[in-house]
Amino acid sequence: MTDAALLQQAADALWEAESSGVPTGPIRDVVGTATDIDTGYAVQQINTDRHVVAGRRISGRKIGVTSKAVQQQIGVDQPDFGTLFVDTEYGDGVDIAASRLIQPKAEAEVALVLEHDLNRAPHGFAEIVRAVGFALPSIEVVDSRIIDWDIRIVDTVADNASCGLYVVGSKPVPLSAVDLRTVPMSMSVNGSEVSSGVGAACLGNPLHAARWLADTLCERGIPLCAGDVLMTGALGPMTVLETGDEVVATFGDLGTVTTRLVAE
Repeated sequence: MTDAALLQQAADALWEAESSGVPTGPIRDVVGTATDIDTGYAVQQINTDRHVVAGRRISGRKIGVTSKAVQQQIGVDQPDFGTLFVDTEYGDGVDIAASRLIQPKAEAEVALVLEHDLNRAPHGFAEIVRAVGFALPSIEVVDSRIIDWDIRIVDTVADNASCGLYVVGSKPVPLSAVDLRTVPMSMSVNGSEVSSGVGAACLGNPLHAARWLADTLCERGIPLCAGDVLMTGALGPMTVLETGDEVVATFGDLGTVTTRLVAE
């Protein structure tokens, strides 16, 4: 594990970048490692605790790096996770102020909302199914406090898994009404398709991603609770967003969700 002073220095750099809207250099250069995930999570936790002390309320968790291609790109063989906050959650059709973001990109994914706690790892697959209250179509607007998205695994983990904002649909769908493994996804920006995929692109099934998250969080002493939102990971490539862009993501039986990035 990296020295505590360097962890704090890295957390401070990310905190300042988020506050100022000016990205910082790679965190790996501060902490001296590009591959130690525990170092990344230690930095992430410092800032998560800061946000909670400042009065922000946690709304759930996100899963990132679910794509094999992205895992290979940043040198890791597993996903990562970050923390979602209530003030970063938007409803379907609500505009997003571009000033809240630094280097936004959009990706479409399945959101799950828990009806039961997941606090006894290891969790069975059926246990995950039982715990999910409903699914929602969602758009995650990821962001990076690292300049030019120059990231490796330590950088993105430290940076709260590159969390930005997220948008969820308004019509809850029970798992009995949709097969998340085969659900189709198409995302368009300003009327042109920019990404497509299916549920299986997310670790074979978004429910597998949820299972990974539940077990991983239990190991770290921060289990999932009823009411938590789980952003399970992208079903297709992400795309850069510019001010004025309108994003629409459709998911077959799961429904449609929209948002627009606007100047204030």
